[in-house]
Amino acid sequence: MNNMGGLLQQAQQMQRKMLEIEKKLSEMEVSGQVSNGLVKVIMTGKGVVKSIKIDSSLKEDIEVLEDLIVAAMHEAKKNADNLSEQEMKSVTGGMPMPPGIKF
Repeated sequence: MNNMGGLLQQAQQMQRKMLEIEKKLSEMEVSGQVSNGLVKVIMTGKGVVKSIKIDSSLKEDIEVLEDLIVAAMHEAKKNADNLSEQEMKSVTGGMPMPPGIKF
């Protein structure tokens, strides 16, 4: 029985840490930029877009601008995913999370 109590306590502690990390990720920011910073996207570590900065030299070519925005968003999302993965490793001790569990 003592072993089960210890496991339960560890699980509760891990759950608290995961909630803390989730809150931290929602407050942290990452960026993605393309074409030497002509388009820059800022998003939270949870993937919520906060801002998009566009260099004024792109105002004449809408199609290129659209492509660059998409590319910058993909870059920012990749950075957010990497940040999330790093933060989760601090809780799990490097153990991979089961499929489908993401923060």
